[in-house]
Amino acid sequence: MREAKINRNTKETKISLTLNLDGQGKADINTGIPFLNHMLELFTKHGLFDLIINAKGDIDVDYHHTVEDIGICLGSAFQQALGTGKSITRYSSGLIPMDEALTQIAIDISGRPYLSFIAENLIGKTGDFDIDLLKEFFLAFVNNAKLTLHLQVLAGDNLHHIAESCFKGVGIKLDEATKIDNRKSDIPSTKGNLF
Repeated sequence: MREAKINRNTKETKISLTLNLDGQGKADINTGIPFLNHMLELFTKHGLFDLIINAKGDIDVDYHHTVEDIGICLGSAFQQALGTGKSITRYSSGLIPMDEALTQIAIDISGRPYLSFIAENLIGKTGDFDIDLLKEFFLAFVNNAKLTLHLQVLAGDNLHHIAESCFKGVGIKLDEATKIDNRKSDIPSTKGNLF
């Protein structure tokens, strides 16, 4: 089973997270931030992961620490659950629409953390959620998952739709990249290791 359990306790957040890469899309998520709960539920459903998150953070200050630390924990869980990365597909890319929003996503589970996040004019709030926290979440995620993620918003007017296309898309493409390919009997790298 490709599973991981992560606990993170700081003066700003307390987070418990359980991930199963080979799940059924089941989510039990309580971050204290309703919009983030919704996005992570979409990520889980479309990525066919099983994900449990219980988080308490200093959301009376703002959402930044909680969003970033959940990204750290989720990335760490992916890295842990992947183990050596033996026999994974490794790469995935594609376009994900959500009504008028369109996002292009490319992933390489490479052991080399890198985020390219291109989203012009992504400014404002959806509900009480600052949309610029999307980048902070994905940056924390890739740094701890040790993967390369190129995410470019190609179209969109509605901030909620744009965020949905990002989270659904990353879930879908991570599912593809983490799949076991039985034709690959070893680590999918000429270096002999990924991490």
